[in-house]
Amino acid sequence: MRDDTLDKIVKYQPSHTPEATLPNPLEATIEIAAPPERVWAVLSDLKRMPEFSPDTIRMVPLGTVRAGTWTVNLNHNKYYYPTSSRILRFEPDRVFSFRMNENRTIWSYTLEPTASGTRVTERREVPDGVAKPVRVMINALLGGEQEFESGLVAGMNETLSKIKTAVES
Repeated sequence: MRDDTLDKIVKYQPSHTPEATLPNPLEATIEIAAPPERVWAVLSDLKRMPEFSPDTIRMVPLGTVRAGTWTVNLNHNKYYYPTSSRILRFEPDRVFSFRMNENRTIWSYTLEPTASGTRVTERREVPDGVAKPVRVMINALLGGEQEFESGLVAGMNETLSKIKTAVES
């Protein structure tokens, strides 16, 4: 690939709206008719993540699941690709978060008790920005930032819906 083509891919911006430029925090929320401890029992079983996430084929914790534990993962989004992550927070019935080592994104699930059960919020943050190789991959292989992030939000909603079904069944 010629350098000028690479620069065009990296600089590509589908629009100038905040929704279309990385890094955007992305978020989805759902109400589940169950107490936080029941939601946590499902959510914290990382080997079950492929049941819920449309992009996760496998998530394997390397040791006891707690803050600091690493995971190795196999994902799919047009292409299959391996990733690894490190758990940042693992607070039963409250919050689970991890940082993807390859792109430095932070994914979190926050549980809040409500009158009818639990509000679960899934969030993706990019506090350190997006590295050039990741941006190149998104723009060249995954349809660009807007399509990629729209797909992530759709996947987050699907994940939460499947968690809700599993917990409420």
